[in-house]
Amino acid sequence: MKHVFISILDYNQKETTLTCLASIEKLNTRGLKVSVIVIDNYPKGKLEIDTSIYKNVSVTLKKTPDNLGFSGGHNVGIAYASEHNADFVVVLNNDVVVDPDLIVNLVKAAGASDKIGAVVPKIYFMAGNEYHKDRYKKADLGKVFWYAGGTFDWDNIQGQHRGVDEVDHGQYDTPGEIDLLTGCCVLFTRAALNVVRGFDDKYFLYYEDADLNTRLHQAGFTIYYEPKAMLWHVNAGATGGSGSVLQDYFISRNRMRIGMKYGRLRTRIALVRESMRIILGGRKWQRRGVIDYYLRRFGKGSYPV
Repeated sequence: MKHVFISILDYNQKETTLTCLASIEKLNTRGLKVSVIVIDNYPKGKLEIDTSIYKNVSVTLKKTPDNLGFSGGHNVGIAYASEHNADFVVVLNNDVVVDPDLIVNLVKAAGASDKIGAVVPKIYFMAGNEYHKDRYKKADLGKVFWYAGGTFDWDNIQGQHRGVDEVDHGQYDTPGEIDLLTGCCVLFTRAALNVVRGFDDKYFLYYEDADLNTRLHQAGFTIYYEPKAMLWHVNAGATGGSGSVLQDYFISRNRMRIGMKYGRLRTRIALVRESMRIILGGRKWQRRGVIDYYLRRFGKGSYPV
């Protein structure tokens, strides 16, 4: 029997996490053993969950000694899963509701080829959480894409979600290899994690998935999109929403990090020029993020989390 571990982070969002767990409890496992490791990543409190109420899946709660960010927190989950001989590890946001067939469809897709290192699902906006709320009919809600595969623009150091803001009419129902995974939900194979190990803790939050994605490709693995696997996502539910000062800081700093690490020479030159403009005229936490990149202040850096 294949053993799947699901890693979920909680940062002072108990009700959000419980909603996610309630949907996971309804999973169709179909011969799979499914375990969930919930990482309490909030240093000022102690998350309490009655794990005994879950019968379809087993749930374990683990407290981190400090806020380790998305990368470090999920690395705790990945390490725990690896120690317990996981065949697959699913990194999953807590601000999601999953389709009952999510896991069986991800696992089935992963078995199509030994070269597949990660599988991603079709992800919709949770109804009412779309970017453009006045654009859609009531019947469209819950069918608006947040992600249907993705690409990475190495000229501009920016990930791009395929299908974002489009209503699902079956236009992305073809499975296959894609360029960019998303940390919102991704299944990793044991073989892939044996090579890449996990996320780079230096990112803390944002671009850590793109970095791991790049390392997977460099190791010869492919990323596979499986549209029969589905879930619904509250965008930036744990980070204050799009355009927050938290995003200003970590995106500005980590975009420099990944671009200077993997980008072409002309891209790195352009990033340096852009960073100078940000330092001179950017928003407060954009400036701080760029400065911290040059000072090599990674992890939490200067941001008060």
